[in-house]
Amino acid sequence: MLTAAVAAVLVTMVFALIRALKGPTVYDRMLAANAFGTKTVLLIALAGHALSWHSYLDVALLYAMVNFVGSIAVMRFFEQSPVPDEAYHEDQT
Repeated sequence: MLTAAVAAVLVTMVFALIRALKGPTVYDRMLAANAFGTKTVLLIALAGHALSWHSYLDVALLYAMVNFVGSIAVMRFFEQSPVPDEAYHEDQT
């Protein structure tokens, strides 16, 4: 059962990575990167459960906090500097 959970998380991580690389807008890419980070937290927690190392849960929580703060920092940066939206420019031509 744990193997199926790890496999499912890895598959969703691949989908999030593809979306982060090919997203139509910067905001879609940022959302996919955040989803990838969240799946990484889940994978670390699953690894800790599988290995019975409870300290992995602390690492997963720390990674979740860093992921959240990093996402907020990047979004604040994009809020202050205009980002060209490729999808918007393609619709206008």
